[in-house]
Amino acid sequence: MNGSLIRRAAAVLLLAASAAASPGIAAPAPTVVKMATLAPEGSSWYRVLQEMGEEWKKVSGGAVSLRIYPGGVAGDEDAMIRKMRVGQIQAAAITGIGLAYLERSFYALHIPMMYASDEEFDYVRDRYAPVLERKLEEKGFIVLNWGDAGWVHFFSKSPVTTPAEAKALKLFMWSGDTNLVQLYKETGFHPVPLSTTDLLPSLQTGMVNGFSSTPLASLAFQWFGLGPHMADLRWVPLTGATVIEMRAWGKIPAALRPKLLEASRAAGRKLRVEIRRLNREATEVMVKNGLKIHQVPPEVQAQWRKMVEDIHPRIRGKIMPAEAFDAVKKFRDEYRASKGAGKSGSP
Repeated sequence: MNGSLIRRAAAVLLLAASAAASPGIAAPAPTVVKMATLAPEGSSWYRVLQEMGEEWKKVSGGAVSLRIYPGGVAGDEDAMIRKMRVGQIQAAAITGIGLAYLERSFYALHIPMMYASDEEFDYVRDRYAPVLERKLEEKGFIVLNWGDAGWVHFFSKSPVTTPAEAKALKLFMWSGDTNLVQLYKETGFHPVPLSTTDLLPSLQTGMVNGFSSTPLASLAFQWFGLGPHMADLRWVPLTGATVIEMRAWGKIPAALRPKLLEASRAAGRKLRVEIRRLNREATEVMVKNGLKIHQVPPEVQAQWRKMVEDIHPRIRGKIMPAEAFDAVKKFRDEYRASKGAGKSGSP
């Protein structure tokens, strides 16, 4: 090969390389899904979302990536929902209480004292979840997965075990639902509606002196240091879901959506097991750091159940749709019948 031919070949290769790098024919930029969560950076919920994002990138060949905004930097859960609607973020990991801003039927999974065990709650949720997913889809959101936060307990600055003692608290409550706040007031509580990010300073100033939370959240946000007494009463399981706004989901290539959905569901299954284990460990850690756990005798638990059952007529059809209340109660009773009916002592 003579020198002229070599020079021509080099020129052809250079032009080919330039064409490959040309913006006009570059590979499309990856789709970035911005996802918000209240979960603090480094928490178990955050790590599972990170792993889900890595799996999205892997199964999509880098075409879809996840950018997480943790710790409430995007605002409280009602703010996250508003930001998804206007496209500022595309997805969020939200508790069932937050999702009730979108669809009040979610309250049916959070009726206090309704469920007696993880197994019972799983049975109800697994059967009612398709209904909730359809309702959310009608409102423009796709459920990517379901997750758990754990069982909610009462934490306070002084010991609380009875309903009367809890009613004397200045009790933190999530802001945003005036009907629910009013119901608590009518039941005799003293709710103080605040955003989640305001709870810690409000405990410091004495604006509130009690709150309801899962052990893991109380440890992760360090709330327990200012509410060092926990009632050993399973008040309600706190569930949640990771959702994505439907228009954003529709922009992802159709061939990739099933892969992303499966990766998301796998993350949800992992989270369910891990969070339940970590709630037990969180309780142990808090006890070593000064938390006092106060037992609630069966006869006092009965007082709590009666208090809740007495307000069922005000919950059903008002706080949540009547059909939602009836559906979860039917599934719960169905589970108990299959297991030998209500031996747990719960309603």
